[in-house]
Amino acid sequence: MANQGTDKGKALNTRELIDYATDSVVSKTLIDTTAGTITLFAFDKGQGLSEHTAPFDAVVQIIDGEAAITIGGNSANVTEGQMIIMPANIPHALKAVTRFKMMLTMIRA
Repeated sequence: MANQGTDKGKALNTRELIDYATDSVVSKTLIDTTAGTITLFAFDKGQGLSEHTAPFDAVVQIIDGEAAITIGGNSANVTEGQMIIMPANIPHALKAVTRFKMMLTMIRA
């Protein structure tokens, strides 16, 4: 979590803050407070997160590549520059159509 303190106030390139790893999902927490979290993820092609729920609303912003994101049984392909809102307590899952990077912002309310 080096970015949590030392990079505050600096312009950062989100693509460069996290690297891909073969056959893996990599995560890097940028902010973790009682109000919410911001986490970067890098998914290799074919990798994903199985269906789960979260008690808080979350925003996924794709910063590289393409992901298939399913929310409440409805699937959408989300690509670089796009975002999707995942409502609290609704089952959702993610899968890398191509390798992709995303920023997850979770708001704790």
